[in-house]
Amino acid sequence: MTRHLITSAIPYINGIKHLGNLVGSQLPADLYARYLRQRGNEVLFLCATDEHGTPAELAAAKAGKPVEEYCAEMYAVQAKIAEGFGLSFDHFGRSSSVQNEKLTQHFAGALADEGLIEEVEQSQIYSETDGRFLPDRYVEGTCPNCGFEDARGDQCDNCTKQLDPEDLINPRSTISGATDLEMRATKHLFLKQSQMKDRLNDWISSKTDWPVLTTSIAKKWLNDGDGLQDRGITRDLKWGVPVKRGDAEWPGMEGKVFYVWFDAPIEYIACAQEWVDAGKGDDWERWWRTDKGADDVQYTQFMGKDNVPFHTLSFPSTIMGSNEPWKLVDYIKSFNYLNYDGGQFSTSRGRGVFMDQALEILPADYWRWWLLSHAPETSDSEFTWENFQAATNKDLADVLGNFVSRITKFCRAKFGEEVPAAGEYGEAENALIADLTERVARYAEQMDKMEVRKSAAELRAIWAAGNEYLQAQAPWTTFKTDPDKAAAQVRLALNLIPLYASLAAPFIPDAAAKMLAGMKIEDAGWPDDVPAAVAQLSAGHVFEVPEVLFAKITDDQREEWAEKFAGKRD
Repeated sequence: MTRHLITSAIPYINGIKHLGNLVGSQLPADLYARYLRQRGNEVLFLCATDEHGTPAELAAAKAGKPVEEYCAEMYAVQAKIAEGFGLSFDHFGRSSSVQNEKLTQHFAGALADEGLIEEVEQSQIYSETDGRFLPDRYVEGTCPNCGFEDARGDQCDNCTKQLDPEDLINPRSTISGATDLEMRATKHLFLKQSQMKDRLNDWISSKTDWPVLTTSIAKKWLNDGDGLQDRGITRDLKWGVPVKRGDAEWPGMEGKVFYVWFDAPIEYIACAQEWVDAGKGDDWERWWRTDKGADDVQYTQFMGKDNVPFHTLSFPSTIMGSNEPWKLVDYIKSFNYLNYDGGQFSTSRGRGVFMDQALEILPADYWRWWLLSHAPETSDSEFTWENFQAATNKDLADVLGNFVSRITKFCRAKFGEEVPAAGEYGEAENALIADLTERVARYAEQMDKMEVRKSAAELRAIWAAGNEYLQAQAPWTTFKTDPDKAAAQVRLALNLIPLYASLAAPFIPDAAAKMLAGMKIEDAGWPDDVPAAVAQLSAGHVFEVPEVLFAKITDDQREEWAEKFAGKRD
């Protein structure tokens, strides 16, 4: 089996993320990792918190805590939430780790040795009020490209254009709000990305299987306007990876740190080192170095579209430019945005559902199912409480949950809590098995392609097939005249439960585990052979009627939550 390395975009440390962040990277990555493990593949699934840069400093200052303490606390919070959503990371690391610091300094030295680092004297915004230089995210203003009034000094969140602070119209300090800003001279290191343009273009052009969203964004950044620009990789901050050239000091760069978008992607590699150092695995190099066996690794990244430029251009420039045998990504699965009820999620306005809040009101599987089945793959999608209620009630309660409850309770009433022995399968049963064999193959095909919504639709259809069979064959009616035939119908239907659990496990792992527990099966395995899978519960196999898998969301609950998470009004 192929070895699969999977990473999802690493979330900023500054606060708890909303559902759009979850479905744009971590959740689909977990879906894929769980599926690949079920199919017998060796998987290393890594994620971490992105802890450096101005977002961390600003959030810590707002919380009135030292930045190191703030980051440690928020790491624990994010790790707990990830566990609550069932995100099956092999390791959840931190970009502030010693491993990432050393590796970032190593890459800077390697790039300098290759002539790809240049020391540049430039003018940078200085705030008299704050008494300091203001790095990019300490400056906000109006985007010169689209007119968005709250663009950051490194990127506009509205149009995704990469910016420098001096590009902004009417800039202001995010520390004090001061507008008495002036340009002063300072020195910084730049990565000569422009020298990598041809190599990057050839590499991206070779990825003919990438999603259109990924390649279109990469090509736009590579070729639009002035093309790929050299990029500053240092900042005037205290919190971050100190600027060094490998293990050596870098004259003139004292007191500076590496730019967060230089060190953050390197954490993917460092995270594997952390995984080994934590005693969870061994030999991280076989996953990341092509001279140590990583040639046979399939590396897949998951991210929102705003992260695509950094993972198709900046990070590959670092990897390629080092001229060392590092593993490059093979496939980038990118996502559009999830919006909230006609607008955007907003932390400041308390608008929308955030990950901790979601887990407080409903179990994780409700959210996992809705988010993945509505994943914003080809366009932006929108969360509304009406759709969430309707979709989860129908799919989870009416289709899957009802099937499990209906057949187990009927069997208990007529045959006891064991699989009935009488009866042979007839035409309807064989037709259902044949239909499910085709559907399971299509489901696996979509999962292999990482087509999230199509996979969810096929899984839903597989569940529905069982309900349609029960409705058409009506064993509760058959039992009155032909108990043996009803027994055969019940036996097949009971065998669908572990099949459904196995197929559903990547999407709704908690419910799948409850289904298996009720049928007294530890692990159903992946159903490579559907006829064999639906015969694994032999006559006499004892089971228990599982508890209700999914309670329906009521209208009162929907209205209460819609009001609670509506946020502040203008």
